[in-house]
Amino acid sequence: MTSAAPVQHDAEGKQFYIDAEGGRAYLAYMDLGKQTMDIYRTFVPDALRGQGLAARLAAEALKYAGEQGYTVIPSCSYVERYMQEHPS
Repeated sequence: MTSAAPVQHDAEGKQFYIDAEGGRAYLAYMDLGKQTMDIYRTFVPDALRGQGLAARLAAEALKYAGEQGYTVIPSCSYVERYMQEHPS
């Protein structure tokens, strides 16, 4: 089941991802230095849309950023909306 697939973090590749039957959903970011993280892309394959995967990726990335003391720049429009709807 896709909802049970864990969110993984590839720190070297600078992305959070969920591998599921139907493809890989991911959230990509850049470490801009000075404790700043730019989340610039969220992608969910058509076959996996509507299952809340983008929200899970955003939540995990923002949790990580908070734990690491990062300021987040939400260049990705999805993450920008997610942050407005889920203020920390």
